[in-house]
Amino acid sequence: MDKNLPKISETDVCNECGSANVLIDSVRGETICSNCGIVLSFRNIDQRPEWRAFSAEEDAKRNRVGSPSTFTVHDKGLSTVIDCQNKDASGKQLPPNRKAQLYRLRKWQLRIRIQSPLDHNLAIAMAELDRLSSQLGIPWNARETAAILYRRVAEKKLIRGHSIEAMIAAAVYAACRQQKIPHDLAEIARSVQKNYKKVGQCYRLLRNHLDLVIPQVSPLDFIPRFSTALNLSEGTQRQAATILMRACEKGITVGKDPIGLAAAALYIAAILAGERRTQREIVNATHVTEITIRHRYREMLAELNIHIDV
Repeated sequence: MDKNLPKISETDVCNECGSANVLIDSVRGETICSNCGIVLSFRNIDQRPEWRAFSAEEDAKRNRVGSPSTFTVHDKGLSTVIDCQNKDASGKQLPPNRKAQLYRLRKWQLRIRIQSPLDHNLAIAMAELDRLSSQLGIPWNARETAAILYRRVAEKKLIRGHSIEAMIAAAVYAACRQQKIPHDLAEIARSVQKNYKKVGQCYRLLRNHLDLVIPQVSPLDFIPRFSTALNLSEGTQRQAATILMRACEKGITVGKDPIGLAAAALYIAAILAGERRTQREIVNATHVTEITIRHRYREMLAELNIHIDV
C-alpha cells in the first residue's frame, strides 16, 4: 500500500482496530485503514476532474473555478456575482417578468456584499487602490501588498481622522518601497490630489504601527524609468549608473534626494553621450526643480573630476 496517500481526517477511525491512521485510495475508490488493512468503504466518488493536464498552462486553461482570491477586492473576490446578460442557460433572452426578477435579485445581491462599516470602507478603498495602481502602472504584487497593509490598518482602527485616498496613497508608497519600485511620495500624492504632508503623515503611521521594514531608496532604481521618459539609450543609462556609483563611493549621495541625484546623473551622462537634454526636459520627466539639478550636477562634476561643455 502506498504510504504517501493523503489522510482523510484525524477524526476518522478504523471500526476494527480503532486506529486513526485512515487513508483514501482515490484510484480504487476505497477508504483503507493503514494499520490493519481493512477496507472501511469502497466505490467512493472520485472528486477529481475527469480531464488531464500535462502542463501548468494547460491546467489553468481547463480550471473550472472562478478567479483566485485577492486582497485587492473588499470581499477578497469570494462572493458571487449575478450576470447582467439576462439570458438563460441555452442563450435565449428571458421574458420581461424574469428580467425584472433578476434585476431585483441583482440589486439585493450587490447590497448584501457590504454588510458592515468596515466592508463599506474597504469597498471604497479597494476601488481607489485599483484606480491609483492603474494610473501609476503599479505591478500586481505591489497592489496585493498595499491592500494587505491597508487592511491591517483598518483592522487596528487607525484610519480614523485620515482620508481613504491619503491612506491608500501611503500604503501604495510603502508597498513600492518594499518592492523597490521607483515611485516618489510626492508623485503618488499628486495622483490622489492630496497634500504631500497628509500622505507623509499616513505613511509614518503605517510604518510605525505596523513595524514595517522599509529599505533605503537608491537613485539607481530611478535610472531606467527616467531614461525611458527622456528617450535615452542604454549606453547613457549605464554611464549614468556608473556616475552614481562613483558618487556613492565618494560619499556625495549621503543625505541627498535620490531623485535629484538620478536626474543630475542623467543630465551629465546625456551630455557625455551626445544625447543632450535640457534641464527643463529633465525637470518634466523627474519633477524636481532646476535648482536641485544644478546643485547636484555641479557637486558631481567637482568631486568626480568630470569635464563637460554645459
